[in-house]
Amino acid sequence: MSEKAQIILDGKTYEFPIEVGTEGEKAIDIGKLRDMTGYITLDLGYKNTGATRSAITFLDGEEGILHYRGYPIDQLAAKASFLEVAYLLLYGDLPNKEQLADFEGNIRNHSLVHEDMKQFFEHFPSNAHPMGILSAMVCSLSTFYPKSQDPNRPQKDVDRTVYRLIAKMPTLAAISYKNNLGHPYMYPNNKLGYVENFLHMMFALPTEEYEVDPVVASALNTLLILHADHEQNCSTSTVRLVGSSQANLFTSISGGINALWGPLHGG
Repeated sequence: MSEKAQIILDGKTYEFPIEVGTEGEKAIDIGKLRDMTGYITLDLGYKNTGATRSAITFLDGEEGILHYRGYPIDQLAAKASFLEVAYLLLYGDLPNKEQLADFEGNIRNHSLVHEDMKQFFEHFPSNAHPMGILSAMVCSLSTFYPKSQDPNRPQKDVDRTVYRLIAKMPTLAAISYKNNLGHPYMYPNNKLGYVENFLHMMFALPTEEYEVDPVVASALNTLLILHADHEQNCSTSTVRLVGSSQANLFTSISGGINALWGPLHGG
């Protein structure tokens, strides 16, 4: 018999199932609390509330533990690329060589943004906050890909939206940075790896050769892996909340960027 928790209210005893997580942590499932008792819970700030079942990430900040799909973060940071970790988070397993090559190819195929988007950047103030620009640009992607707004589209179309987000995020961030400096935008170079391409778009100039520093590329790869997922934090919860209305993925991620902008989260 599965373990249960007993709660006594108004002299009556109620039983609720106990859920055990992937790392052995326990939770009381109170999904039927209101139906059974007429009561609801009050948990200010959701300090004690799990909003969903998930086997993606386990985080214990006090103990310095971060696992992606059961893999310790130090192992992934030392041995994996960011795109390998992205694949792991999305699909549950690290990719083999063929799967990784296919995944990387799909990302490369979507690294460009529509030329009309350049006009958006040109009308932002030169000192505009990069988070505001990035949020607006990610949200606007949905207007260029109207099929992404269909919540019932096939899984292959959902995957294509994911590829576009991963591929275009560095391009949008780099254009925002270049716009702030008043420098010409650099197109993606699909001969480069994901991290190296981002550095190229950020720091290269059309007037001279640019060579990616492998030490900087390795550091950025590690940084991206460390920030790839942090469980049900503020921005993740925001993405899920926006998406729960069947808003498209671009719009949902834009909401998460806005949450990340706050000084109590990412700043």
